[in-house]
Amino acid sequence: MAALASVNLPAMGQVATPTYDRGAASVGILHFGFGNFHRSHEAMYIDRLMESGQGLDWGICGVGVLPQDVAMRDVMHAQDCLYTLVIRHADGSLEPRVVGSVLEYLFGPDDPEAVYARLMDPSVRIVSLTVTEGGYLKNAATGEFDPTSAAVVHDLSNPQQPQTAFAYLVEALRRRRTAGLEPFTVLSCDNLQGNGDIARRAITGFARLVDPDLGEWIDANVSFPNCMVDRITPVTTDADRAAVADDFGIEDQWPVPAEPFVQWIVEDHFTAGRPPLELVGVQFVEDVKPYELMKLRLLNASHMGVAYLGAPLGYAFVDEVLRDDLIRVFLERYMTQEAAPTLGDLPGIDLDGYMAAVIERFSNPKMRDTLKRLTTDGANRMTTFTLPTIRANLAAGRDVPLGALVVAAWAQFWVQIANGELWPAEVPEDAHAAEMMRAALAQDESPTAFIEQQGLFGEMSSNEVFREEFLKARSSLADRGVHATLRQALATV
Repeated sequence: MAALASVNLPAMGQVATPTYDRGAASVGILHFGFGNFHRSHEAMYIDRLMESGQGLDWGICGVGVLPQDVAMRDVMHAQDCLYTLVIRHADGSLEPRVVGSVLEYLFGPDDPEAVYARLMDPSVRIVSLTVTEGGYLKNAATGEFDPTSAAVVHDLSNPQQPQTAFAYLVEALRRRRTAGLEPFTVLSCDNLQGNGDIARRAITGFARLVDPDLGEWIDANVSFPNCMVDRITPVTTDADRAAVADDFGIEDQWPVPAEPFVQWIVEDHFTAGRPPLELVGVQFVEDVKPYELMKLRLLNASHMGVAYLGAPLGYAFVDEVLRDDLIRVFLERYMTQEAAPTLGDLPGIDLDGYMAAVIERFSNPKMRDTLKRLTTDGANRMTTFTLPTIRANLAAGRDVPLGALVVAAWAQFWVQIANGELWPAEVPEDAHAAEMMRAALAQDESPTAFIEQQGLFGEMSSNEVFREEFLKARSSLADRGVHATLRQALATV
């Protein structure tokens, strides 16, 4: 067995490895939030471009800023920034590829100035982000920048030891402006509607607290393209490490499992140029919003239904939930009857085919994507994926029984978590966990307590149509359970 390292690549004959000269490549992209999704998506596309003989000046420098990023630092340094991307096909076959597009990894707390030095490099023309839905320093209900966030307060008071990507970006842009260097493009790759717009609000909002003139300069001179990203990428497990070792003879401390499907649609607005990723399947468009809504409101919102309807039934994996006929039919009806009508025109898209593909992808038995992953940061996921669809339908005068049922299942999930009835002694990682448990338990005395969390629901809590549907679904889930509730819902829509 060979440890994954540059010197051992020639010995990995049965696994595809980079044929391009990594030593001749240079960093053009710096990426904050260097996790599995980035490695299965953007880094994979850059690797694919380099393998085609193009884009050797667009290599990636990964950056971690959180304490938990120490583990990734250690693995990337030990493995020369190499890792194995393993595509899991539904028939059980595995397709490995050693990805070589990552050239460097920096851990901010080790040496913030090393990160700033790389950000000041004129060759770095794009800074990309996957900092999760909850990492954008925004109010969950309004989506606006939140200057009272603990992370913002810390970074304003401790500029030499920042804890957020945005503090690094604002300071780097300040230094580039002072030095007369062209600013880089900021490219959010998170699953957020208007992810570029949200990144702009976070960065300009933070910058204005530092220097109002700097905030205005960034707003006028830095590009923040919106994009739609898609690839189901589970958390790496010991079984994944063992499979790479046993099947392919590679000792990889952090391989990345992923589904075959991958998609990236990006607005073609870049401050300082971009790699020619259209050569390897990336689609560049003028306006990404229609595609973005399609993915967020169909695939991502359906994931929320899978998680909160499946967990109380004892399911652990997404594909298990899809084998439950009632939940599968519910998801199909939710997409066609409530999500699709909110999307508007989608030129060139086979919407029925896309929705069928969502069900097929969720059903892949080899992905082993967990419900626990889907419930992580659930408040931000629900407020990003599911609640906007409900709001759009209410605004259009349409009923929302299926969307309200998903919200009711979310509320009931937190009742069971709080009572120790589900995943005992294990509370899902969520910044809003404590307040959601309090609100869920308060429903015995005040039935609408959960949806009256203003930081999550805002004005929705006062909408009578939504309140009625939520209360009906919550009562049924509590008294009769998931299956009986689904049968009743599906019989009436």
